[in-house]
Amino acid sequence: MVEDDRNFGAVLKSYLEIHGFDVIWVDDGAQAIKEYVPNTFDLCILDVMLPHMDGFDVAKFIRKLSKNIPLIFLTAKTLKADVLEGFKIGADDYITKPFDSEVLLCKINAILKRNSKQDENITDQNKFTIGKYTFIYNQRLIKNGENIQKLSPKEAELLKLLCNPNEEILAREKALKLIWGDSNYFTTRSMDVFVTKLRKYLKEDHKVEIINIHGSGFRLIKPSQKD
Repeated sequence: MVEDDRNFGAVLKSYLEIHGFDVIWVDDGAQAIKEYVPNTFDLCILDVMLPHMDGFDVAKFIRKLSKNIPLIFLTAKTLKADVLEGFKIGADDYITKPFDSEVLLCKINAILKRNSKQDENITDQNKFTIGKYTFIYNQRLIKNGENIQKLSPKEAELLKLLCNPNEEILAREKALKLIWGDSNYFTTRSMDVFVTKLRKYLKEDHKVEIINIHGSGFRLIKPSQKD
């Protein structure tokens, strides 16, 4: 929860905790992005008018890391343009102050219930077999027996793109645009570093390779492709 009004924030935090939620509360937009870790939170409640970074920018940052986490704007900004901006970013709801606490609670529970059902439906889409490794995308983990490697958000996004069965060659431009948002010299060099890291994580299985397709991009080779 990101709310800069100390009194209101304390009251809302207590109210949600009384109803069974664990709440992390910060009162600063810049601090919010430092606090946010993908796959740690179930839902974000964001004010819009915040110190150092407004709630819209916080939401955009979160959306880059987590495409599916529910976002609720809880704000005094009532202009139509602000409401539309909130939903354009990907908000699940936009609630203006003053508001009814019971209504907020019902909306939170409804969103979480819906999101839980969606998670059940996409479980298989989050798990990939890469030779002797199991890659769990939504947890950002590569497992090989008892060995577990935690991935950074960009590493996980890149490996998922490489695992796409419908596109054997991952175009460099596509990966740069989707993950880094730009394709320039610096982002290209950054992507090469991440590919090198992924190769290192997968090196124990000699039948698994990430090969460079000159002038095109990269391709993930797995045992099933070689057999």
